[in-house]
Amino acid sequence: MTAPPDDCLARNEWICGAYLSTRRHILLDAVLQHLRLSGLSVLIGLLLAVPLALLARRLRWTAGPVLALTTVLYTIPSLAMFSLLLPLYGLSATLVVAGLALYSLTLLVRNILAGLRAVPEETRQAARGLGYGPVRTLLTVELPLAVPAAMAGLRIAAVSAISLVTVGAIVGYGGLGNLIYAGMNTYFKAQVLTASVLCVVIAVAADLLLLGVQRLLTPWTREGRT
Repeated sequence: MTAPPDDCLARNEWICGAYLSTRRHILLDAVLQHLRLSGLSVLIGLLLAVPLALLARRLRWTAGPVLALTTVLYTIPSLAMFSLLLPLYGLSATLVVAGLALYSLTLLVRNILAGLRAVPEETRQAARGLGYGPVRTLLTVELPLAVPAAMAGLRIAAVSAISLVTVGAIVGYGGLGNLIYAGMNTYFKAQVLTASVLCVVIAVAADLLLLGVQRLLTPWTREGRT
């Protein structure tokens, strides 16, 4: 008679240390791809969101169209978004990054614009009274005061991107989503659970990191609480 397997991989258990030890390089590659895709998408989204928010702040009539457009983009299902972008980027990592960057625009534009609008008019007038020009006022007064609202949007956008990267598995560029998708197809329990847990860990770590950055950029908020 054959003895029952004492290997958690052979028993296909959900929690399996042998999976971690034997698939370290696979997990590392998936984590790095996950971080690269989500990080690039949020960065590109931020680079697009800042000028759009500034445009909506300076030319108030553009606020409605800008917010409406970004909201419409956010309502498009992820599979449909990738399909619409497929003719432009093909089955590539760029396809995933572009789609996630467009998704992040809604959260980023709205929060940056809300932060700029929340700057008291008296503060702007005081800056102008000190001889600050429009650019200097923007860089040294308005944007710093808008940081808390902007960072709130950035944190949500980052966590959303980290979760949505997994959908990129349909085109072969999903980071940990590739492992989740393959594990579900083969009912490989340890792979599905490990990759899912790592997604959660990355999302929580990113949120905490951005929260720390926000506290460093806004020391006056800490002083107000003490």
